[in-house]
Amino acid sequence: MKSIWKKKTWTAALIACLLFVTACGKSPAAEEDAEGDELQNPYTMPDSLENNEDIENARKYIWQEYLNQVKNDEARAEEIKNRAMTFGEATMKYGILVLGDPGESGYPVYIALHGGGQSDTPTMNDSQWMQMGMYYKDSVRNGIYVYPRGVRDTWDCHFNPESYPLYDRLIENLIAFYDADPNRIYLTGFSAGGDGVYAIVAKMADRFGAANMSAGHPNGLPLWNLYNMPIQLQVGEKDADYDRNICTAQYGLLLDSYQEQLGGGYIHNTYIHKGAGHNFYDNTGARQKVMEDSAQWLETGESPVVEVNANAVRFMEQYVRDPLPERVVWDLSQRADQRTGESFYWLRADRQLTEGRIIASYDRESNSVNVEECSVAGEITILLSNDMLDLFSPITINTPAGSQTVTVTPDFDLLYETTAERGDYNYQFAAKITVTF
Repeated sequence: MKSIWKKKTWTAALIACLLFVTACGKSPAAEEDAEGDELQNPYTMPDSLENNEDIENARKYIWQEYLNQVKNDEARAEEIKNRAMTFGEATMKYGILVLGDPGESGYPVYIALHGGGQSDTPTMNDSQWMQMGMYYKDSVRNGIYVYPRGVRDTWDCHFNPESYPLYDRLIENLIAFYDADPNRIYLTGFSAGGDGVYAIVAKMADRFGAANMSAGHPNGLPLWNLYNMPIQLQVGEKDADYDRNICTAQYGLLLDSYQEQLGGGYIHNTYIHKGAGHNFYDNTGARQKVMEDSAQWLETGESPVVEVNANAVRFMEQYVRDPLPERVVWDLSQRADQRTGESFYWLRADRQLTEGRIIASYDRESNSVNVEECSVAGEITILLSNDMLDLFSPITINTPAGSQTVTVTPDFDLLYETTAERGDYNYQFAAKITVTF
């Protein structure tokens, strides 16, 4: 099996270069793995990729190799024990509670972002962080409740440039060490945490099953990338600071317009809480009074009132991420420049491409990929899984410039590479096609 040893060595180097350094001790689980026998791989790597069964066997083997390497990594062990991760000059601390039992696919994860923001001392954000440790917790019946501390005491405490690779790292660790279900990762936040929700999902929508934004401000961000990720927007009717109330209603309309332009996607609720200021109830089972028509309220200041379940967790847990959606909308202007990965769902582009938008879809029946629109000037790579198309038959690529039929060759190296890139077994790709626009 000389060729497989070469692949194992290659992926170890790749994963090592994607790891970043933190400082602290070991978690008991990681310490047990590190001090015990070498972790075993119960799967067998096929000699070649000649059919779908070979690809599936290779995926299982490579995923187990990835998990074994992560669980034996000293830096990861330190992060788990100390509940802190460092990237560059920023450290993200977090609290974590594991509640109930996992389902067949693992635990859902609820990441909750605290309020606060700009402060001369850490006191305000520390107290808000501790409060968030309880705020949504009682709504979680079964799951992992995680509450990160903003990396700096700035207005953008949850979305400093280093924050994005730290969220990637957090999610990777939850999948590897806590049996988290990568298709049920949810994000919610209040006030400055709501600001963070807007910013994070605009850049990382492919990581989440759904999100809830409460009492935050969007800061002018476009939300094109939320085509496949449901979101709930909430604000108090009288929360006029920074025009949070007006902006929330406007962003509900923005998502309406996206939905109309693209003929679907962008599932969302917009709740303007009647008579409420900055604070309202989004963490209770009691029904809340909200404006029936947020657009009418925005235009006239009035609207009939209805009672709804505005609980953030109840909204999010309805949805399960489709990691390989048949249609993807990718706005490259919303890339986070310090993330190491270059992919979004099943599309990839060099990280230096930060302008333009691509809308692409695939069709299993016709074994084709359709690029409906692309204003990106450069190469776009279409990553292909055997869960998407038949990789052993010709694939048709339709673009605004015309059509072509290509054949692809499933590749061990790409399986290793894409496994390491996001640490998510749903994003293991065996073949690719690159198109230049």
